[in-house]
Amino acid sequence: MFKKTVVAALVAGAMMSAHADDKVKIGFVSTLSGPAAALGTAVLDGFNLVLKKNGGKLGGVPVEVLVQDDQGKPDVARQIGEKFIKKDKVDFVTGVIFQNIMAAVDQATFASQTFLISPNSGPSYLAGERCNPYFFAVSWISDSYAEAAGQLVTEKGHKSAYLIAPNYPGGKDVVAGFKRYYKGKVADEAYVKMGELDFATELAQIRASKPEAVFMFLPGGSGINFIKQWNQSGLKGQIPLYATGWNFDQDTLTVLGETTLGNQHAAHWNTDLDNAPNKEFVAAFEKEYKHLPSVYASQGYDTALLIDAAVRDTKGKLGDKVALRKALEAANFKSVRGDFKFNVNHFPIQTYYSQLVVKDAKGRVVNKTTGKIFEAHPDAYVAACKMPKA
Repeated sequence: MFKKTVVAALVAGAMMSAHADDKVKIGFVSTLSGPAAALGTAVLDGFNLVLKKNGGKLGGVPVEVLVQDDQGKPDVARQIGEKFIKKDKVDFVTGVIFQNIMAAVDQATFASQTFLISPNSGPSYLAGERCNPYFFAVSWISDSYAEAAGQLVTEKGHKSAYLIAPNYPGGKDVVAGFKRYYKGKVADEAYVKMGELDFATELAQIRASKPEAVFMFLPGGSGINFIKQWNQSGLKGQIPLYATGWNFDQDTLTVLGETTLGNQHAAHWNTDLDNAPNKEFVAAFEKEYKHLPSVYASQGYDTALLIDAAVRDTKGKLGDKVALRKALEAANFKSVRGDFKFNVNHFPIQTYYSQLVVKDAKGRVVNKTTGKIFEAHPDAYVAACKMPKA
């Protein structure tokens, strides 16, 4: 019944408007304060860079972006999402960083036949049986990022690993993904509260379990504090520390500097990827913001490019939901990652790279891409997605 209703809604939407809109209205709800504020700010900076390049337009149509801070609180995000939909009548909702925030805004957004474009959060529950024609993840699925990290730690030959992540659905997706490809023994695992800043207990557990490697997923300020305390504990140099690109993104490297040298992780993007759109992005971002972009900024940039392409390809007829969905699915833009393609569940099929924290020729602490872990990697849930046809 749900699938039939969705198809009917798409068809009805296509009949509502055959004329071009005079403005694209975007509701941008993101975490812009608290320990994880750097993530939302980076996504917004990347998004705004496209707007500046395009003279305040997407697809040739003027844009109004309504920016709201969810404060990392699902209840706040839910209220913002309802306002975007009911009062502001936005054409797109984007900006969401965390999975618990996504869960607070997604269903109302879908019910209103509004496209929800995620620049970061990639929840597994929207990748399989509950895949939705109004949802697109420009970023990744949490599991896949961690699958690449699990494969990397396996390839390095570590026979045991300690895992640490926050106790929320996104954290559990990451751990599940890591375990899916890690072939060694899990020495122990810890789930900490969101925003945790004190890791004395977990560091003691690591000493006691004596793993050959540690894998961490701790967003924002939590990750920065963990790495600081890891370095101070004396464990650095004794046990290799691995992560996904979320925890050794460029913003983190800038804050922590040389203390991060030698750490390894898995990511789908880096400043050194050798393609023209990426070189243009990195140069433009550094010129505009006076520092190198992070992975989050790259995702915000690609999100704006996706919307830009969809508005352009529908000639600004945003009321035609069928045409707009097809344009989003086509992803007719030049991504900073190189080739970009959505799977049938609207999650990317993409390459994941191994990366090493080094100093570059200018003496800056940066990530260096050292090889491919997975190429054109699909997620683990897509087979269960029965996406309604447009």
